[in-house]
Amino acid sequence: MSDQTQSFSSPDQKYDLESSIEALLFVAASSVSIAQLAAVLEETSEVIEQALRELEKRYLNRGGIRIQWSAGRVQLTTAPEYAPTIEKFLGYEATTHLSRAAQETLAIIAYRQPITRPGIDAIRGVNSDGVLRSLLSKGLIQEVGRAEGPGRPILYGTTAEFLQYFGLSSLSQLPPYEVGEVGLEEENNQLLKD
Repeated sequence: MSDQTQSFSSPDQKYDLESSIEALLFVAASSVSIAQLAAVLEETSEVIEQALRELEKRYLNRGGIRIQWSAGRVQLTTAPEYAPTIEKFLGYEATTHLSRAAQETLAIIAYRQPITRPGIDAIRGVNSDGVLRSLLSKGLIQEVGRAEGPGRPILYGTTAEFLQYFGLSSLSQLPPYEVGEVGLEEENNQLLKD
């Protein structure tokens, strides 16, 4: 190992590893994989993930920064409770808020992804083309593939920006999906159609 590279496998150097990860996440233009961090820091993915979990604990106890996890990738984000202050600072206007139709469509995609537009339309009971275009332009959803079958319709899923917008670290933080008694029959009928 050269003088310029460091190994962080010693327990005494744990803080240096966490600080190095923090610095890398700070300068990264977007989310990075644990494997990328492991390669740069010459550590195993397990050691990097453990250090990330320790950083995450530190951030929860001290302020405005959080680690966001999405599909095996991580990035630094601001804590969701500071969103109003940040929006004010950045000059966002009320127009950045999502309409009820957009929120409804996002919820369907978040819980049912990957899902096609006809699948979304069937649940909502109305055409969702305009809402999908709007959500795509805002970067909250993305095309994640094509369904097998006639016409091979586009499959939609949420993005890391979706998680950031709602202050989530991962989709596992979504509230549990519950269907009321009236909706259960409709849900079962829909599953038979899909």
